[in-house]
Amino acid sequence: MALATKFLSSIRGILKSLDGESLRDWLKVEPPLPKDYYDLAAELKSRYQEDGALEKLMESCLPEEDDVPEGQGTTWPGFLSFMKDYFEYWRDVDFEDLLGAHQLLTALTNSCATALNNPTYGTIMLQTSISLCASLSTLSMTLNKRPDLTMKLAALHAGDEERKSVIEVTAEIMQKFFTTCLTDRSSTRFAEPTGKKVGIYIFANKTLKLLTMNHKSYLAAQLLTNIMAKSPPLSFYPASQRVTFLYFLGRFHFNHTHYWRAAQCFEEAYLQTPSHFQKHRRLILTYLIPCKLVLGRLPSQALLQRPEAQSMAQVYSQIAQSIRTGNYILFQHTIKQHEDWLRSKGLRLLTTLQYRLRPLLWRSLSRRTFVLTYIPPAEGDSRKAITLDLAHFETAMAFVQKRLEGYLPARPTSRGRQSQVNSMFLKAVSNSIGPGNETSTLAPPPGGPKQLSPEEGVLYGNRPVTAHHVESVVASLIAQDLLHGYIAHSMGVFAIMGAKQKGSAVAAGWPNVGEIIDQRSIELVVPGWVKEEE
Repeated sequence: MALATKFLSSIRGILKSLDGESLRDWLKVEPPLPKDYYDLAAELKSRYQEDGALEKLMESCLPEEDDVPEGQGTTWPGFLSFMKDYFEYWRDVDFEDLLGAHQLLTALTNSCATALNNPTYGTIMLQTSISLCASLSTLSMTLNKRPDLTMKLAALHAGDEERKSVIEVTAEIMQKFFTTCLTDRSSTRFAEPTGKKVGIYIFANKTLKLLTMNHKSYLAAQLLTNIMAKSPPLSFYPASQRVTFLYFLGRFHFNHTHYWRAAQCFEEAYLQTPSHFQKHRRLILTYLIPCKLVLGRLPSQALLQRPEAQSMAQVYSQIAQSIRTGNYILFQHTIKQHEDWLRSKGLRLLTTLQYRLRPLLWRSLSRRTFVLTYIPPAEGDSRKAITLDLAHFETAMAFVQKRLEGYLPARPTSRGRQSQVNSMFLKAVSNSIGPGNETSTLAPPPGGPKQLSPEEGVLYGNRPVTAHHVESVVASLIAQDLLHGYIAHSMGVFAIMGAKQKGSAVAAGWPNVGEIIDQRSIELVVPGWVKEEE
């Protein structure tokens, strides 16, 4: 018996038993492979070069049966078409030709999506669909890293009105499988998923991973909308699928600057990941901690001492310390020192830390300035408002800006570099150096001021700090509820409100950031995350 005929006879037996896992194990598409598959490929090349020959082979070996006993399966037109494409794949594939192999595998996966759509027997194709999508995703990501090959692909479709990338095409194919599973009627929405519905989050995760890893997560918006409209609750699915989905959902919201939503997803994913899965917990923490930082929640030492946090403990502990103390110099030094590591985790992570933490740094610097410069009123003058002189804050910001540009203390002490920074900063502020003399304790660098990139300056690059800038910064912090009070323009001060009720001017003027942002940001629903009905 010819090898192709023998192969199809085995497939027919699998269809009768409705054994989806065995079907997946037979329908392999990528190395390493048993010798039989290469022998099958050689036979197809020699005997079935014409498509008509393959169609006749399918009809003879996989006949459709009208009277099928209950509990058994049979072929259907979509499956016959899929098997024909499968044999064509093995007849024509050359694994050394990545572009050609990708085009063949794309056609085969599309054909599989059609076969899965069958309402009666399509479920048997679910495991095969998962396997093919995994193979196509891997090949697409490999091809996407080869611009020499993608340029050839672009040339082939040069006449198309809307030319899509390899990643976009692959993601669209995967969403076909996702849609088929989502719209399956084998179970109601809020019941335990059965049939094709068990594959919803498998294909959603594959699509989200592909888009996220290739910086195209914005294309997942429609997928998440469909999940919210039709998907069963996420809690019905295995832990591995739940954690993976929450991680990539968190990445989606993080990339779209919805940090509270992202933090909810990352936190739940972290809690559901067992402690011995350190690699997975480390990946989640890489984004959970920055989300919390933006929301005003600094990581504890206990968290940073966990095994999965060791690779990031230094960078995040130093950033947290700089936010806590308003130390802009330490913050910029930390970002610069760990820039390669941050960039390797995604440009979005780096830019989030560089820009989104600025209000918190300004806030802490203003508080530090107030603590150093405020003089309580004399007895009998308790009705006088407690204020921060904006000129003092301007001095502090200007001093830090000069240090970032490379200015050094004119009379350095013998202590370490960081101590010098703190000592000179305290001296500059406590002496209330006027805005016009902010560099009197600093010496310019030998080669002139350092040219700062936009994200490195206190405000923007080398832009000098002015009274107008300081007032704008304070006004923005008040508008964000990060400061509690008002600006008295005629006096040039920030007046603190509620000091008597709070018992402390610092507590009243600089409320807890985490609590303020939580009150402002809390939402009842995280888009994309379907929970059980209350």
